[in-house]
Amino acid sequence: MDRNEILKTEEICIEIMKTGIKQRITFRIIRENTPIGKIPFLTTEKFIDLQELIKISEKYQLPLKAKNGKIFPKGKMAKDFIGL
Repeated sequence: MDRNEILKTEEICIEIMKTGIKQRITFRIIRENTPIGKIPFLTTEKFIDLQELIKISEKYQLPLKAKNGKIFPKGKMAKDFIGL
């Protein structure tokens, strides 16, 4: 599944490693209002290891928001995702 498909369906189930066990976590697209516009974040209420969040963000080229923070793909910032 690529970035455009995820933005259309607004949901994706991703298999991750969490505490040494493979788990399937559902991420949903939430469009967050910011001073520069609306930004789509893949979000989850789960606490996920930072390295796993970075991998997911890089793979799907979307920003992520989890209990332990916000992650953007390498070399990108919030303004790159306005209007998606």
